[in-house]
Amino acid sequence: MRMEMIRLEHVTKSFGRYKALDDVSIVVEEGEFLTVIGRSGCGKTTMLRKLMEGTDRGYVSLDDLNERSMAKNDPELLIRLRRKIGYVIQNKGLFPHMTVEKNIIYVPVISGQKDKRQNRKLAEELIGLVGLEREMLDRYPEELSGGQQQRVGIARALASRPKLLLMDEPFGALDEITKRAMQNELLALQKKLGMTVVFITHDIREAMKLGDRVLVMEQGKIAQCDTPENVKKNPADEFVKELIG
Repeated sequence: MRMEMIRLEHVTKSFGRYKALDDVSIVVEEGEFLTVIGRSGCGKTTMLRKLMEGTDRGYVSLDDLNERSMAKNDPELLIRLRRKIGYVIQNKGLFPHMTVEKNIIYVPVISGQKDKRQNRKLAEELIGLVGLEREMLDRYPEELSGGQQQRVGIARALASRPKLLLMDEPFGALDEITKRAMQNELLALQKKLGMTVVFITHDIREAMKLGDRVLVMEQGKIAQCDTPENVKKNPADEFVKELIG
């Protein structure tokens, strides 16, 4: 039986009168790949942020840390939390003035790992893990293609050996051929490392291909959360039916 990695209970987040999240509850098991889909502004990214920040309404737990551990005035516990999470975004978030190697080892270095030989070895291991050549470690992000930059972004997210990988439309800007290749590589990597992945996308085909379960959001609420097969065969409402085409 798999252990629980994430639990959200009755999580609500408002920006003035606008409810970005409205009574959201979900459990994600360790090693599960959860894809999240919905229209722009439905609360997808806000939900990811609550996993890193905690919440003032509802309950959030991540592995053995609950929302009280995520309080911003407790830096030691926040560091523990950050080490459990790898975060990948659409624009890669790479530092343009740093080499690929320095981008990859950024988190270990700021966490106190200063041994240059050890850091180089880590960078070489991770660059190979995401399917790139070692020679690219000495290049700068601008010298890489979009797909290569995205691989470096994933390698950097893995540098702290996280249990959980959060991905916010990471392949949205890639061409279709590169996107399909990255999807296959991510699935293989997730299975190899046994990570829990929460993956936001606006592409229903991508959500169905990658997810063990697909979470459909609409207006800050969960419209449906089920296996791709059940979402396709038994859409919960007209919105979900329209979404899957």
